[in-house]
Amino acid sequence: MSGEKESLDKTRKYDRQLRLWGDHGQCALESAKVCLINATATGTEILKNLILPGVGSFTIVDGKKVTGEDVGNNFFLDKDKIGESRAQVATDLLLELNEDVTGNFMEESPELLLERNPEFFDTFTIVVAVDLPERVLHKLSGHLWEKDIPLMVVRAYGLIGSIRLVAREHTVIESHPDNAHEDLRLDRPFPGLTQYCDSLDLSTMKKKDHSHTPWLVIIFKYLQIWKEQHGGAAPKNYKEKNEFKKLIQQGVLRNEEGVPEVEENFDEAINNVNVSLVPTSIPSAVQNIFNDSECVNLQPESKPFWILARAVKDFVESVGEGALPLRGTIPDMTADSERYIQLQQVYRQQAAVEAEWVANRVQQLLQSLGKGEPVPTDMKSRCQSQNNNNIASSKDTITEADVKLFCRNASFLRVLQYRSIAQEYDPATAKIGELVGNIEESDEDDAIWYILLRAVDKFYADFNRYPGVYDDQVEADIPKLKTCLAKLLHEYGNVYNIKDDFVHEMCRYGAAEIHSVASFLGGVAAQEAIKIITGQFVPMNNTYIYNAMKQTSVTVEL
Repeated sequence: MSGEKESLDKTRKYDRQLRLWGDHGQCALESAKVCLINATATGTEILKNLILPGVGSFTIVDGKKVTGEDVGNNFFLDKDKIGESRAQVATDLLLELNEDVTGNFMEESPELLLERNPEFFDTFTIVVAVDLPERVLHKLSGHLWEKDIPLMVVRAYGLIGSIRLVAREHTVIESHPDNAHEDLRLDRPFPGLTQYCDSLDLSTMKKKDHSHTPWLVIIFKYLQIWKEQHGGAAPKNYKEKNEFKKLIQQGVLRNEEGVPEVEENFDEAINNVNVSLVPTSIPSAVQNIFNDSECVNLQPESKPFWILARAVKDFVESVGEGALPLRGTIPDMTADSERYIQLQQVYRQQAAVEAEWVANRVQQLLQSLGKGEPVPTDMKSRCQSQNNNNIASSKDTITEADVKLFCRNASFLRVLQYRSIAQEYDPATAKIGELVGNIEESDEDDAIWYILLRAVDKFYADFNRYPGVYDDQVEADIPKLKTCLAKLLHEYGNVYNIKDDFVHEMCRYGAAEIHSVASFLGGVAAQEAIKIITGQFVPMNNTYIYNAMKQTSVTVEL
């Protein structure tokens, strides 16, 4: 009983987010291990927004002591802790937010830790690096790129903020599109749907039954009439669809005076003609996944996503007749409960049959690749398995629930292949030239701040400090920063002149971390981290720039 009570309490506690990403998304979050480098105001805001929804564990790596400046902009540091370990103090206070989360800290410089024990970072689900110097960032990103561990680089610099996601590849099964078409297959009905619709005769129904027949059945019925009158072709253009709507309207019951009755189901049928007659097809993004070499040429080390994608591809090319597995869901509609449930079951049963074919194909592929034994199929056991660090087993097997989830979302699959930090900074592969070309058209483009952030990094590399950190040197640092900016642009083959106003602004910022900016970035960064951890929703690709002066932002691919 205690276990059931604990589960119920957790459901109540995380009710809102469970509606967003479900039990399996929460399971992924609770089994995640997050590493935060530098417990700055921005860093602790990010962790706060991961701890509250129940991330499994976190570790803070920070070799600095709490200063008066930290206390002034960081809600998780107190003035009586000045001089103590910033990593430890932040960890203790953050842990008070959620008793379900465990936390640890490493009181050591990230640079020294990378030199002495780079393997320390290999056990984390994601690493979040805040305000790292460029040379340290290069070392860290190179190591994590090799280990295929996602890295999030976050920065707050005055009224400017940036977030950069770095990962070799990120796959998304549940992308949760906003306006997806229903998968009704009216253009190519499966036998179960045809049989069910044929079993209902609108012409002999009583008024009550006629008014409560699902609109999907109504469209199916009149579509057959239309096809008989038009050589088997469905309505295609605007004119034909309007004529088809008039045909449906003729089926509305009339009273003794010949006046049409009010039948909501027929109104719904007419309103849904356009969306329900969209031809069944495979989205281009999904077709690109099928054509990807990772899908075509499976290897023993292939991720479950690619094995599932290959099984679905095989389904499409063999029994699916060019269509993805049926989603198995129908929208809400005016109908009596009995017939709505019957229609719902028709779709679910067909979806189950098709998912079973994919599941059998998955098992064949797993056997051919020599994959491991199955993991538990129930969510609680799988979460316990992952929390016990048994991650390898969950990556080597695919359960029936995994297959059903994949088939249900086959139309919405996404794969993001990011660029590395090395590619971003190498003049031969950098996209800064394209960025400058766009900025030249308008100095209002927030992407200009990316170039200025790179310039202050070059300043730091030359002077071991950021411009303007000392009040009496702000004016003297302006020409120095302009020189660094010119060198940066020259390295990338650009001669574009950025206005002095922007350079002056960066010097006036003095690398200050303003809490309002830190708080905003903390929310955005945590949201993107959750997308990476749960594999749901589509994360940014790949750099986000925030301008707090104008309350605007831009996402660029670097």
